[in-house]
Amino acid sequence: MIKRCPFCNNKHLYDLQNNYKKCSSCKRKFSVKKFETDINVIEFFCNQVSANKCAKLLNVNYRTIKNRYDLFRKLIANYLEEAYHSSVKDNSSYEEFYYFTDKQKKIKKKSLYNAINIIGFYSNEKIYTLLMPKLPVYNNEEDNKTFENFLRWHKVFSKDSYSTPLNIFWKYLEKNLRKYKGIDEENFFFYLKECEFKFNYLQNEQIKILKNLYFN
Repeated sequence: MIKRCPFCNNKHLYDLQNNYKKCSSCKRKFSVKKFETDINVIEFFCNQVSANKCAKLLNVNYRTIKNRYDLFRKLIANYLEEAYHSSVKDNSSYEEFYYFTDKQKKIKKKSLYNAINIIGFYSNEKIYTLLMPKLPVYNNEEDNKTFENFLRWHKVFSKDSYSTPLNIFWKYLEKNLRKYKGIDEENFFFYLKECEFKFNYLQNEQIKILKNLYFN
């Protein structure tokens, strides 16, 4: 039962034909059915339900749900970036992390040049991540090996990074990304931010924030 406008939270709504409503304040019209579907999709997303399963449960086209999930990730990424840049930063700990896919992990001699380079900060009791540029590959193979060995032993981190949630977050990130059957590197940033969002906020907070982002 819809009691408030999803766009301005106004209580006074008019009933229209075809199960539509109109807000007396912002004057926006919306479909009750679509609104209820949107709420369900948001809740499924925050409950770690895959787009494929969500589509089946709601009897909605998979591509529609996949597009909605992708939109959520973009909204979340913008929200986290703005929240971090507008906050007072203490950056109590930080650590560089090299992410390898499960397929890459099976290779005995993994190269850091194939990894996704991330740096994480623990600030104001929340995790914040930055994607770093790919490591440069030199023409000289010996130079590559020397530089790669140097990086293995001189990874950037603060002395207390292992005693903060950063260490827990890396494990959480790997576990959650494992369920996807491969992520394009160009979209990796948005999946990274999704994990950051779900790690930082309780489920009911996630739903509330995402509703505000999506409807407003």
